[in-house]
Amino acid sequence: MAPGCTVGRRQTSGGSVMLWGKPWVQPFMFVDAFDTDHFHLQAESLLKPLLMTISHQHSQVRVSATQATGAVIRHSAGKNVDDVLSHLAQRLFDDSPRVRKAVTVVVGDWLLHLPDRYSYFHKLIPLLLSSLSDEIPEIRSLAEDLWKQVGSQWEKENEDDLKDKMDFLLSAPALYTSGGERPELGCRELVVRNLSKLLPALGRDIGDWLVQTRVKTAQLLRVLLLHAEDHCTQHLQSLLTVLYHACADPEPDVRTQCLESAKLLGAFVSPEVYLKLLLPHVEDSTSCSSSAPWTPLMVLGAILRGSSREVLRPHLLKIGNMLAQPEVCQGSQQALYLDQLLVCVDAVLCVCQVDCDVISLQLLKVLVSVQSLASQQEQHNKAEESLRSLCEAQGLSGACDLYRQHMADLLQWLSDSHHTWTSYSVQKTQLEIIAMQSGPVVGEFLPTLLPLLKSCVEPSRDPEMRLHIFTMLSRLLLDASNPLDSQGRFGEYMEMVLQDLLLPNLVWRSGRSAAAVRTAALSCLLAVLHGAAFPAERVVSLEETLRTQLISALEEDSKLARLLACRSLYSLLKLTAQQLSPDSLNKIYPGTYCKTMKEKRPHSEQSIYYYRWEKKAVKDTSALC
Repeated sequence: MAPGCTVGRRQTSGGSVMLWGKPWVQPFMFVDAFDTDHFHLQAESLLKPLLMTISHQHSQVRVSATQATGAVIRHSAGKNVDDVLSHLAQRLFDDSPRVRKAVTVVVGDWLLHLPDRYSYFHKLIPLLLSSLSDEIPEIRSLAEDLWKQVGSQWEKENEDDLKDKMDFLLSAPALYTSGGERPELGCRELVVRNLSKLLPALGRDIGDWLVQTRVKTAQLLRVLLLHAEDHCTQHLQSLLTVLYHACADPEPDVRTQCLESAKLLGAFVSPEVYLKLLLPHVEDSTSCSSSAPWTPLMVLGAILRGSSREVLRPHLLKIGNMLAQPEVCQGSQQALYLDQLLVCVDAVLCVCQVDCDVISLQLLKVLVSVQSLASQQEQHNKAEESLRSLCEAQGLSGACDLYRQHMADLLQWLSDSHHTWTSYSVQKTQLEIIAMQSGPVVGEFLPTLLPLLKSCVEPSRDPEMRLHIFTMLSRLLLDASNPLDSQGRFGEYMEMVLQDLLLPNLVWRSGRSAAAVRTAALSCLLAVLHGAAFPAERVVSLEETLRTQLISALEEDSKLARLLACRSLYSLLKLTAQQLSPDSLNKIYPGTYCKTMKEKRPHSEQSIYYYRWEKKAVKDTSALC
């Protein structure tokens, strides 16, 4: 005996002597050597020292203590199983693979030979199934073999109850068509009959404060669902609650395992059932977790990934309409929420492919909403990638074709609420994204777009919102591809653009916001005049109104506004030089000269533009005279 070890002797009623010591505890090998009919009388007294030793600092001691505990319980009266289970469960987290292997062997032995094992199936099965996810291949293989033996034995013992299922075996779920071994009938039935007793414990452990416990619980949940198959339908509400909780976990391993579990639900449960329970939570995410509103979307995306195309096809409209609801696609600006919206869109596109044409508009609304709310460039890139996938699923050559297909509906979607827009409304950003991404397609829908813009830039509307609209309009007008005039019809709307959109916003009003709006309107006016989108003979009809507003703008406090006004006057004169009368030139020349000469810097850019304009004015005046 090694120094420092203690040895105890206990005389059993059968006359045999059992030795135990520290650090080597080995009563296991002696149990079968004496009369087991009388051993159970002394077994209970051995458990307390064994359970104290099962957490010893030396791994070999823990292995021997685990084996000894298994032998004692196996040959005892079976009244102390509950006292031992928590200690064995803790050993499943042991750093030593030998200890975890010993626990696996002991639990498997109990499930096979414990006299009262039927009473403890719901407590022992989780311990053995947890070893199926062990990081050591040897332990996983051992647990799998023992579990098959347990299932086969139970199947033989209950052959009469399983006769119909054994004679009329249903085909394996589609999950196994691409490979993978399906659990045997006895194993599946054991899990199905005990699942209702296991779920409450899973719900508690998935929120445990220890990361290891939560990871083990998430792994066990996946194994249980793999065995339960379509029988998990009756427990779907409880399972969704567990998944919501797990998807908000900060530990990536927990979320990964639970998403795998959600995929299994998609494979085993009918969409009609899980959509009925899941979609209300997607619509009102605060009903699950106010701090993690993205969890229902995360679960939905994983379930859709696990579903098959055939069963999902009839429910596409329901899914698309739900995702496109403002409460969902505009429900939060959190990055995780927007990421999960994209995951749901990608899942639908991946599973249903060409069938997604029936919800193409809804998916496009979701992608536009994500881009309008996203604050990170990575999310914009993901949304654009999803947009390309949507185009490919419908056989379209690019985003322009997709927008051409849905532009009328998108503009109507925005028009339904444009009277309530403010500077905080996401719809103004949605309009910008639609107008900029659609390219030349926007020029095909001017009769719908321009009245919408007119309503948004009325002087009575929110100044910041008007500023945003003018900035967007300026970008469209300055685009080299000239998307607004892609059909050559932009000139037909000159009166509306100048009189209804731009000129009312050039009227002076007090305040910095109003000054910023006037500057933005001047930028748009310069873009219109410089681009020569409108014919000169039609611009002349509005020359007096334009001249009055531009000369007035030369007195703006903003240097940028004054510079834009000078440039606009130059462009106006250049555009209409052959149509202007001498009287009009005389009205422009003195007022402009006096006001531009007020500039403190004699060589400012504004003065240079005026000089160019002055030379042009003199030349044109001479020609007219």
